[in-house]
Amino acid sequence: MIRMLIAGLALFAAAAPAIASDNPAMDAAVKRINDQWAHIRYEVPNREDQYRQLSALEGQAAQVVARYPGRAEPLLWQGIVVSEEAARATLLKQLGLATRARDILAQAYTINPKVADGGAAMSLGVLYYRVPGFPIGFGSTKRARTYFQQALVQEPAGLDNNFFYGDFLHSTGNDKGARVFLQRALKAPVDPKRPVWDAGRRAEIRDLLAKIGNGG
Repeated sequence: MIRMLIAGLALFAAAAPAIASDNPAMDAAVKRINDQWAHIRYEVPNREDQYRQLSALEGQAAQVVARYPGRAEPLLWQGIVVSEEAARATLLKQLGLATRARDILAQAYTINPKVADGGAAMSLGVLYYRVPGFPIGFGSTKRARTYFQQALVQEPAGLDNNFFYGDFLHSTGNDKGARVFLQRALKAPVDPKRPVWDAGRRAEIRDLLAKIGNGG
């Protein structure tokens, strides 16, 4: 059975990488997608409402991608929205949406593997460890680990990079290692420009730390 992608759980808490490039107008458009994603993820309580709003947001993200062809940043956020959409979808739709999210994120990664402080690599890592492997899906623990390690090289102190790697380690049974990265995530500077995401992500981290506990 296809597990809830991160967005749902956490992606799918979807990752929320940094927003900063050489194009302020594009950054502003991408941030609007980011802010609306965070609102849906953390402030809309009903799953069906979330899915419906994410579907609409995906269309808006596609428009930004079309406005800035060949740029990794809009593609990254389109992929994140589709990933979150996959986590909210029915079982029959999850894998198809997850596969589409992977392809969009892979395109962003190909254009610029360092985009958004490793955001594309991190988001791909999330998909590869949340989606089941062969013969059901494309998941791969090995590929997930590689992408996470690349993201951490780009931004070793980032909130999302450390959170998702910690969650990944927990999923593989390494709770000791998971606690290290989750605690490191909580030490990341607060982002006043993205308060909904920042507060929501930190709450997820604290919940996961409480779940893991202090053993092992």
